Amino acid sequence: MSNNQKIKVGIIGLGPVGMILAVKLQQAGCDVALCIRNEVKRNKIINEGIKLENVFTDSARFPNVYENIEDFANLDLDYLIFAVKTYHVPSLLAPASALMTEKLTVVAAQNGIDTEHLYTATFGEGKVLRMVINFAGNQINPNTVKVSFFTPPNYIGSINDSRRKKAEELAALLTSVNTDTEAVSSFDLVKKVWHKTILNSSLSALCGVGRLTMAEAMSDPDTVELIEQTISEAVGVAETEKIRFEDNFIRECMRYLKKGGDHFPSLALDLINGKETEIEFFNGKIVEYGRKHYVRASLNLSFTNMVNAMTNKNIISRMPGITNDINRKILNKGITVNPESLNQYKKTDCFLGIDLGSAYTKFTVIDDKGQALFRYFLPTLSNDKQAFKNVMQTISSNFNIAMSCATGYGRKHFNLSDIVKTEINCAAAAVSFVYHGEKNIIDIGGEDIKIIRCDKDDNVQNFYMNDKCAAGTGAFLSEIAERASINISEMSTLASLSNYDKELNSFCTVFAKTEIMNWIFDGMSLEDISRGVYNSIANKIAKMRIDPGIPTYMIGGVIAHHPYLKQILSEKFNLKINIVEAPQFVVSYGAAVIASKTFAKKGKHEPELTTQES
Repeated sequence: MSNNQKIKVGIIGLGPVGMILAVKLQQAGCDVALCIRNEVKRNKIINEGIKLENVFTDSARFPNVYENIEDFANLDLDYLIFAVKTYHVPSLLAPASALMTEKLTVVAAQNGIDTEHLYTATFGEGKVLRMVINFAGNQINPNTVKVSFFTPPNYIGSINDSRRKKAEELAALLTSVNTDTEAVSSFDLVKKVWHKTILNSSLSALCGVGRLTMAEAMSDPDTVELIEQTISEAVGVAETEKIRFEDNFIRECMRYLKKGGDHFPSLALDLINGKETEIEFFNGKIVEYGRKHYVRASLNLSFTNMVNAMTNKNIISRMPGITNDINRKILNKGITVNPESLNQYKKTDCFLGIDLGSAYTKFTVIDDKGQALFRYFLPTLSNDKQAFKNVMQTISSNFNIAMSCATGYGRKHFNLSDIVKTEINCAAAAVSFVYHGEKNIIDIGGEDIKIIRCDKDDNVQNFYMNDKCAAGTGAFLSEIAERASINISEMSTLASLSNYDKELNSFCTVFAKTEIMNWIFDGMSLEDISRGVYNSIANKIAKMRIDPGIPTYMIGGVIAHHPYLKQILSEKFNLKINIVEAPQFVVSYGAAVIASKTFAKKGKHEPELTTQES
């Protein structure tokens, strides 16, 4: 590149790391363009530039500040730097891939193990550089970062060494403006990544879970011992990957961490603020590699699971279009699954159904064609209000919800939906959306059993409900299984292995539990007990009305976890019974369908809020 031609850099993500890199590269003589989606931050930086305080005292103005990645298209960039959280990357890859040119080099400016894999599937290993960032800061207003520390040098390397000169060029630019950065080989880069990740993993989750600053964590002998053991565990895992550190590595880590200031690590701040974290690329990766080599990483596993539980991490991983376990696992591995679909649902009308059942609250989001995009459930009677807020925040962040509908036992106490409908109507709407015409619908829920009869036009013609007690419901099954010491997840399989044809004499849960004890004392097998309980439920349903000669469908949480019930009921009624897909979510799906149809009838005007039931 000629001396009079400036290097062109685009930066996606203007948190502390992105803002620091932007100022430093601008000072190094680069043409720096910024992509900032947040309108307040974007306007602030356009008008006032970016300011750095404390460890770095610098500022810079930027003539090229854009809202969308697509706006970089005409800049002919030399470098495209991603300085975003790992969980934002999949939705950014599709628009970023359109910027691909022969000279473009992609830079992953993120810490954590294997984050480069998020990019290589789209851009190829030969196009990607990886940085190890050894500075950090806190954003004190939209355009100002207080740089809390810089422990030089940073490291940068080419994933497969094919762009070593590009790594050297970028390292030289940053070093020229007092941000010492060293270009390293791909093999040294892996070691530097593990080194940094082990340091982060030893403190970040602990500080978040314990609400401790780094200085507080390192001043308590109990937490210091825990930190040291976490590092030791991670070092053992690294050695199985042929990554070996010096003999005094653990002591050096502890000495380094003792210099930590009275502030929270980034991951801890995310956890405290109820945001998603990057735990899967820190402690989670150490656990993953430990499992690969059959090495236990119990402390790292504990921190991973605690952070995931506190943030409901699995909510976010159920991104638009990803509604099954296999694809969720693929996404968590950092492999992009149809990246275009991850962003499009913010721009199109989507519809939310919430089923506030007696045991669980179910959430379903659909598009305007009725395709299920997102499903999730939480215990209804949980005291963890933050979990519910996390789900709603996830939905609002990823989907443009045009209208919502609430149903279930708790619907009248939920004031965040546009409309409210009974679960009878929602169940009928869901099944009828897929299966038109006359039908019976058997819904076995947490505390009741419903049989719904629909006519040829899909209208609810009649319904029958067992509402006198919880016999035959999910609550009944849970209590019986507990009394009989049956793992409820194995009950269906156990029942399928039995030919027992008797049932419980009593439908009362109290008396039934006593009768179960008699069966146990008589030496009855778990297989026969399981089938006997199912026989009781089938006979309970038989006392309700199911019209013969028309299709019959089963929905509800019970049939989702006890599929062998279908076999017993089919034999009992001598008819074919079908289980609807995702039966536990059918009622919430129906609520979303009703929201969609109501929105279509009203037109795209502001919907009238109503709690009218039909």
